[in-house]
Amino acid sequence: MYSPTTSLPDEFAGRRALVTGGSRGIGAAVARRLIEAGAAVVTSARTATEDTPKESTFIAADLRSEAGARQLAERAVETLGGLDILVNAAGAARVHLAGPASIPDAEWQDSLDINFLSAVRLTNAALPALQESGNGAAIVNISTGVAKNPQAPVLHYAAAKAALATYSKGLANALAPAGIRVNVVTLGPVETPGGTEIMQTIADAMGAPLAAMASGIPLGRFGDPREVAEAVAFLASTRAQWITAADLDINGGQ
Repeated sequence: MYSPTTSLPDEFAGRRALVTGGSRGIGAAVARRLIEAGAAVVTSARTATEDTPKESTFIAADLRSEAGARQLAERAVETLGGLDILVNAAGAARVHLAGPASIPDAEWQDSLDINFLSAVRLTNAALPALQESGNGAAIVNISTGVAKNPQAPVLHYAAAKAALATYSKGLANALAPAGIRVNVVTLGPVETPGGTEIMQTIADAMGAPLAAMASGIPLGRFGDPREVAEAVAFLASTRAQWITAADLDINGGQ
C-alpha cells in the first residue's frame, strides 16, 4: 500500500506547467503533485472528469492534429504567462487478444497519434515558450514497459511508446545546449482507469483473477499513480538539473 510522504513545500513556486492526459489517472496525479508544491498548472485532455484537479486550469484539446496541439500550447502559455514544465502523459490503448494482425490499420494510426505524435506536436508548439523560460525548463514524457518488452495484444501501443522513448533521447540531446532537459518515465502496471481495464481484459482472457497479474512484480503489487507523480516531480525539479536523456523505470522491479 502506497503511503504518501510530505511534499517539499513551494518547490515549484513560480513555475508553470502543462500536463496532458491530466483529466484522470497518472496525468491528474502529476498535476496534483505539482500544484501541491506551488506550481501553476494547466491540465488537458479531450474531456474533463470528476478526477481532474480543480486547482488546475483545464483546457479541452485533441492532440491528434497539429492544429489541436498548437491551439493548446498557445492557450496554455497565455493562461500561465509562460511555460517551464511540459509533461506528456496522454495515452490510450485497446487490447486485441487475437494478436497484431487483428489490429485495424486505422487503429495503428490512432495509436501513433495519441501515444507518440501528440507529444511531438505539442513539444514543437511549446518549444518557443520553454526556450524563453529561463527557469530550468523540463519535459517529461510518459512511456510504458511494453515498449521494451512488447506484448502482442497491445503491440500498436508498445510500438508508439517505443517511438516516444527514442524521440525523447534524441530531443534531449538536441535541446541540451538550450538548457532544456528531456526525460522519460517508463511504467509497469499502474492502477488507473485505463490501465486496470487493460489488465482486467488480459486477466479474463487467461481465466485468472486480476490480482494474479501482480505475482510477477517483485514488490508484489501494482503501482499507484502518486508514485509515478513523485518521479515526474523529481525529474521536473531543479534537484534533477544534471539529468537529461534518462529513461527511468518505475515498475516494482518487474
